[in-house]
Amino acid sequence: MEHNSTFPIKQNELDMLRDEATSYLKSVQWEQSQRAKNKDNSGKDESILLYLSRANNGSNVAVTSVSKTILGLKKRLLPESVAIPLFLNQTLYGVQEGLTLGIWIKDSYYDASGLSSLSENKTALDRSGKREYESKMHTATAFMLFASAYKILHDLKPHASDDLSVMKQKFAGIPEVSLLSPLKGISCQLFYYDKYLGHPEIIKSDKDVIDFTVVYFEALIDEIQLRRSTLEYTETIVDRAYKLENSDFAIDGWNNVFQGTAKSVEFNKIQFEQIVGNRDAKHFARRLTERMLSYDFEAQKNPFQELGGFMPVFMGYGIPGTGKSMLIAAIATRLKEHCDNLDIPFLFHPMPDTLISTFQGGSAEKMVEWMKPLQDPTRLIFAPIDDAENNLQERTAQGVSAGVKEVIGVFLRYTEGAYAVNYGNSSIGLFTNLPEMLDKAVISRVQGRFKIDGARTEHDFLDQDYLWWRKLKETMPEFVNMDDPEVYKYLADQGLAKSMGEILKAVEKPTEERVLETFERVENLHEEDDHMFYATLYKEIQKIFPFFSSRDVRNIQSAISLRLTDFDLEKDWFENPDKYFKQDYETKFNMLQELMKANMKGLNFSDIRRQEVIRYLDNVATIADTDFKRKVDARVNQMNIESEAREKFGKL
Repeated sequence: MEHNSTFPIKQNELDMLRDEATSYLKSVQWEQSQRAKNKDNSGKDESILLYLSRANNGSNVAVTSVSKTILGLKKRLLPESVAIPLFLNQTLYGVQEGLTLGIWIKDSYYDASGLSSLSENKTALDRSGKREYESKMHTATAFMLFASAYKILHDLKPHASDDLSVMKQKFAGIPEVSLLSPLKGISCQLFYYDKYLGHPEIIKSDKDVIDFTVVYFEALIDEIQLRRSTLEYTETIVDRAYKLENSDFAIDGWNNVFQGTAKSVEFNKIQFEQIVGNRDAKHFARRLTERMLSYDFEAQKNPFQELGGFMPVFMGYGIPGTGKSMLIAAIATRLKEHCDNLDIPFLFHPMPDTLISTFQGGSAEKMVEWMKPLQDPTRLIFAPIDDAENNLQERTAQGVSAGVKEVIGVFLRYTEGAYAVNYGNSSIGLFTNLPEMLDKAVISRVQGRFKIDGARTEHDFLDQDYLWWRKLKETMPEFVNMDDPEVYKYLADQGLAKSMGEILKAVEKPTEERVLETFERVENLHEEDDHMFYATLYKEIQKIFPFFSSRDVRNIQSAISLRLTDFDLEKDWFENPDKYFKQDYETKFNMLQELMKANMKGLNFSDIRRQEVIRYLDNVATIADTDFKRKVDARVNQMNIESEAREKFGKL
């Protein structure tokens, strides 16, 4: 969504509101509703919910003090320390800053939505005026809590543990959220936040305080997202963004919830040499990383995009167990290492498994949330979608959920069309065992594709075993009492190929029967180095696979263009970043052009065209066939079971 405007949040305006925020931390009072007291605990730890519901010691109104509770935690957890320890201090400060920002956002909404003047004339309002006043109060409170929670996450998430699953297990949810008025909203949330902090089971160490705070305020954002559809008068929230002065923090309506906090997900570090086979995939991954690293932050574009060698969307496919997840980790490892070395911000941003929502519209919203950070030009972003067939499944198949359709709709909009911004700094990778189950429109967005086929040769299998038993040999040298191969040096074949030509040298003819037959038929009509050969071939292929279209031809063209940029960046450039990476855009572009010209001297256009066309058509055929074969195999299997069962039944 395009904003009409971005408003600055000025530090000196926040300074004036900080005392109000501090007073809430010192003391709020809240009267629990009966519903919260009797809240169903849906299998969570009963003692915690019981404890929350009895928080008032029998009286109706309770006064709580977050700052007092945190001082109490200091005494309990770190009795020796004089100063407030770092994590407790960071949390208290983070929550205070979040509340301050929320109050500013609330004031801004009051003015923008006309709620200020409604408040001033409250006594004179008629029925519809009162209704509008109440409705705007709800929205103001929700947006204030949302902004506070979002700022708290922005400040504290980088300091929290990467794995919060244990804390999430302990957390029993937020018993109630009040949107009646800003004061009630803050009081209610701080009351339950404080009660949790006081529970000895929740907080066992000072680090737990930050971890719990992140879990609590993430849950608050979720609660508010669930209530968003009931809020009215949200135009002045949605049509503008707010940016905090001297900071990377911004609030952009409700939508890009995690742009400020999209934080790299942890991954296991894996080197390409530890992956056996997969030459095509490893080569592709290496090229992808070199191209992404060429992105120019000043110009906000990538010279490889101009040269036709960048892939915003690519796909790796292969049978199960051939190393998809390892490959994702290896790409992330390589990018992260180079980024650290070159001092470039990097975001590893895999699609979460929990994207498909049961709420109507919920999946689209979550997908927009996930795709939004991909438009951030200030860092390199690798966004893998593992088991892509789960969320991007063929829409016309039977039983496909509305959620999947929503997700695909957003994916298509953000990868091509009015919303699609690609600076050349982010790449989405679809990884799947079942490419034939992916939606056709999604597949047509894929500009680069490669097979993940695992071990393929004797040496590959030898190396796969070697990677396993060498660990045993390190710990017990005598135990592995077997002889090494005579000629082959372990892992010698697992290095990276020099170019795609080296991998595709063997490609003479298509492997898929129908494509091969068509190919040979067209060869009898035209010479292979005639342009007419390909025009006729495409027309014939279309007769077999009706879904083959102009877009496929464009994809073949972009695969050929990629081959023109299929050259190594000089090793020296990585060791001395000033020579290339730190140069300005024009210089980088000219240096790459030189490399490209030198590379093209060794290439033959008609050979490359042939290799890439064969590779693509084989791929199209495999995808189309696998689906059909799977249905046939399932049917044959069923018939075999039935006939076997009849036979056994006859013998009884």
